[in-house]
Amino acid sequence: MALIPSQVLRAAILLSYFSILCNYRAIDMPAHQTYGGSWKFLTFINLVIQAVFFGVCVLTDLSSLLTKGSESLEQERQLRKLIGLRDWMMAVLAFPVGVFVVTTFWALYLYDRDLIYPRLLDNFIPQWLNHGMHTTVLPFIIIQMRTTHHQYPSRIFGLIAVCSFAVGYVLWMCWVHHVTGVWVYPLLEHISPLAKVLFFSCLTFLVSVYYVLGEVLNTYIWDTSSKSKSNS
Repeated sequence: MALIPSQVLRAAILLSYFSILCNYRAIDMPAHQTYGGSWKFLTFINLVIQAVFFGVCVLTDLSSLLTKGSESLEQERQLRKLIGLRDWMMAVLAFPVGVFVVTTFWALYLYDRDLIYPRLLDNFIPQWLNHGMHTTVLPFIIIQMRTTHHQYPSRIFGLIAVCSFAVGYVLWMCWVHHVTGVWVYPLLEHISPLAKVLFFSCLTFLVSVYYVLGEVLNTYIWDTSSKSKSNS
């Protein structure tokens, strides 16, 4: 019975991401009409990552319930594949990218919001939607980590994957600038080319730190839970 509330919770989180994405896409904002559309913003990419991840979580929950008590080896094999995909997405994308978006957005916002989220956007994006994109991501992913144990890949392969994602996004931003002559984020307009290289390097390092943080946190939560059960 303990599994049922977490299943419902994951389904509710998935529905909330669908609502956020639909409301965001419905906004008639000039930036959506330019090259790259919403896909040039890491916030939007992260929302898609989180929605797909929780979709895989819900699908895994449903498959687990449907195959419970079944002796079909093929069903078990498919379930293991889903669990493997869920765990990989949590380790490499959902946790590090989600935490990165929340922490860097609010750090820059508190320092000088015009560097990352100009006041003009308040005319298009309501406060609740802004928090849905940049705040609730963190508690949602912590809830998932607390309710489900995830098997992390080896650290070296995990770091290679998350750094590949970070470098890929940096190259995508540079390409958008090459095509349009405008940087995706206003902050990049105010720093020199060398400072940009250092900035991108620091951000890639930071997302790697968040990968390791997720791995350590996952191990701590579930090692502590195991010890508590064995001592009770």
